[in-house]
Amino acid sequence: MQGNDNDPQSSTPRWGRWLVRLLWVGLIVTIVGLFLLFSALSASDLPSFEDLENPKYDLASVVYDANGESIGKYYVENREAISYDELSPNVLAALLSTEDERFYRHTGIDIRALARVGVKSVILQQENSGGGSTITQQLAKLLFDRPNLRGMNSISRTFKLVGVKLKEWITAARLEKSYTKEEIIAMYLNKFEFINGAHGIHAAAETYFGKDQRDLNVSEAATLVGMLKNPSLYNPIRFPKKSFDRRNTVLNQMRKADHLDREVYDSLTVLPIDMSDFKRKQFSEGPAPYFRAELTKWLRNLFATNDIKKNDGSDYNIYTDGLKIYTTIDLRYQAHAEAAVKEHMQWNQERFWRVWNRKDPWTYDADDFQKAIRKDVLMQRVRSSDRYLSKRDKTIAPVIAELRESYPEMPFNDASIEVLQQIAVGESTMSAEVEAGNIDDRYAKRYQKLLKSEKWTELQKEWLNLQDYYDKAFNTEVSMKVFDHKMGERDTVMTPLDSVRYHNMHLQTGLLAVDPSTGYIKAWVGGIDHKYFKYDHVNSRRQVGSTIKPFVYATAISLQGISPCQSFDDIQYSIVPGDANFDLIDEWSPANANGEFTNNSYNLYHGLLYSKNSITVRLIKEMGTVEVLRDLLRNVGVDVDADVVGDLPAVPNLPSISLGAVNLPLMEMAGAYTTFANKGVYTEPIFVTHIEDKNGRVLYTGVPDRKVAINPLYNAVMVDMLRNNTAGRYGLGIKAQHGGKTGTTNDYGDAWFMGITPTLVAGTWVGGDDKWIRFLTLDEGQGYVTARPIVQKFLRKIEKDTSIDHDSSIKFADPPAGFIDLTDCGKFKEVSVEDEQAERQASRLDQDAFDTDFDTELDEELEEELDDELDDF
Repeated sequence: MQGNDNDPQSSTPRWGRWLVRLLWVGLIVTIVGLFLLFSALSASDLPSFEDLENPKYDLASVVYDANGESIGKYYVENREAISYDELSPNVLAALLSTEDERFYRHTGIDIRALARVGVKSVILQQENSGGGSTITQQLAKLLFDRPNLRGMNSISRTFKLVGVKLKEWITAARLEKSYTKEEIIAMYLNKFEFINGAHGIHAAAETYFGKDQRDLNVSEAATLVGMLKNPSLYNPIRFPKKSFDRRNTVLNQMRKADHLDREVYDSLTVLPIDMSDFKRKQFSEGPAPYFRAELTKWLRNLFATNDIKKNDGSDYNIYTDGLKIYTTIDLRYQAHAEAAVKEHMQWNQERFWRVWNRKDPWTYDADDFQKAIRKDVLMQRVRSSDRYLSKRDKTIAPVIAELRESYPEMPFNDASIEVLQQIAVGESTMSAEVEAGNIDDRYAKRYQKLLKSEKWTELQKEWLNLQDYYDKAFNTEVSMKVFDHKMGERDTVMTPLDSVRYHNMHLQTGLLAVDPSTGYIKAWVGGIDHKYFKYDHVNSRRQVGSTIKPFVYATAISLQGISPCQSFDDIQYSIVPGDANFDLIDEWSPANANGEFTNNSYNLYHGLLYSKNSITVRLIKEMGTVEVLRDLLRNVGVDVDADVVGDLPAVPNLPSISLGAVNLPLMEMAGAYTTFANKGVYTEPIFVTHIEDKNGRVLYTGVPDRKVAINPLYNAVMVDMLRNNTAGRYGLGIKAQHGGKTGTTNDYGDAWFMGITPTLVAGTWVGGDDKWIRFLTLDEGQGYVTARPIVQKFLRKIEKDTSIDHDSSIKFADPPAGFIDLTDCGKFKEVSVEDEQAERQASRLDQDAFDTDFDTELDEELEEELDDELDDF
């Protein structure tokens, strides 16, 4: 029998039973709804379990010196991951006190904190009640992109925010299952962006306070932790007052958590935030910028040519994969090398300005043909300037991009467009430009077709606009910063064209220091200032002058059996076409420096000491070929057969190579000289010992190429000759045994010095980027004056630095048996430099400069100036 509302057996009214049913239905719907919502959220754009197990964020690759000191980084995001154990205790204390004091007592979501926020913030409207997000939730926020809420109404915005918060909770719960608490903290601090190019706590400490995060004091740690709430708002650079107040809030939280006592807290809260060490990293800043730039190119080539890939087969990215690159550079050596270059190049530049006062290098001592060449080179430098390229990108670059779709292989550089313009206006013809070599014959017909098209009209219009801009902008004075050889940089007013000329009138240099036994490059300086002069002169090819002569002598002694004590007359020797195996078209009769010959006899010690061209030519005639010299150069690491101009090899089969008429890089010359310092064994210079991935797996190990190049006995003779070059008052003034050879080209455009000690080979080149940027006399531009003091200063600084374990007492290897008999030249070897000079001055027959290709005696004024300079070493 059915009950009814009046049934006495029914203790619950019908409406009550319906209410209970509705509540059950509501509860079930809520549970199902929440289940479906969480399922939907879990299937949406949340990080996967794989993402959580292997969080993907860009890691900076770090370059280390020989002592484990950081030289620099490669990064898109300046981030260097660190482990929990490496974190500063001050950072940890500040973080936990401020962001999540119950971190170790919740499972990713702090219910108590959420309840506090609900009551105090929502109900009681207390603004300073604190947040409810845990550190785990904050990490979850960083693992997926936040939605853009702009333009949404309040309802949509609320629903969106609720969805985001639920996603954070789910991700936080996953993180807590996947990682330990310590790993979560480390991940959060590594992932957070502190702006100003600093990604992660390690980079933030370096950027804002110039130190490792482990060395942060309490105030500094509190400042950075304070930025976690809002890095832009609490940026100590832009908003120092807000940052100051926020830091004190963090300090107060640390006090409440018993990480600071009251006295320390009171003392810290009144201190200002010291931002004197704040510095955003620029590539040109920091040690060894030229080396780091060359290292970048080398790394890209290394991974490509050696097929070094990740386990999944993908390529490594030095900017994002957190590699560790261990180099041979020693920052202590590097600092002394950079200081030596700076000091002496300032002195060189001062002399250079005096020489060129009221003279124009682009017209001085030049015929019309040479003037045209110099003008073209200057224009090329203008067209490579940032100012010009910026305007070019806005004018002709878009048109050229379209043209390349129809003419993908044809050149559209400024020079080719300029030629096309001359043809278009009737100032030249296509056939004439092809004949002159300005237009490649392969493209002539297509260029002719282009000149008749609408695209040419468009390109011509933008080209003329660009030229109008150049004529006006580059000849109008503006305020600018320029390089200054004394101050580094200065403000001035000049035209952009004059700025290009001014910067191009600075002498450049390269310095390389190599351990001859290991091949490890200890110091690398590629120029005078990387910010203004990016071109590296360690790997650039320049004419080497008489620094090549020791290899001529080594070949003559070791392969031809010529005694170092054998004498040859100082007279003019000639090699004519058809002689032996020389590829000569014309007779070759080189002179000494001043075109005069003493008719005296010189043994090989004196020949090398005074760098007599006559003696070197005589040795080449004795050899009958330069192929044996080319073979030796191959064995000491010179890329003899490299193509440098067309099909012409780097070291051609011409006798002039014996006098240094060959362009080689300082890198190869330094490597070659390791042979002399290493008992005749060539050791290839290297600058990377090994590379590790972010997990410590070794990807590459650097092993130098080594080979016996010179018999140890004859190599000992060459070491003795090189030491003889730097004996007496012309020594380098260092404790270590040493020798060396200067070099100067006949136009004084290239000056060299290659120095050796038992533990170090140091070489340097000095000159202008263009051959007409040079000194005008041998007294001013010889290697002894412009280059040698750089190595001298460098070696002296190393010996004085007690922090460097440089042992100056190490000696060159003892010579093998037979050395004494081979080098017993009697009084001829013992003739002093001063006696030789006095004899030449008295006879007035020879004014050759000491120890250079085209050497001449230093006049008294220059000698006094040089002595003053050397006194400052």
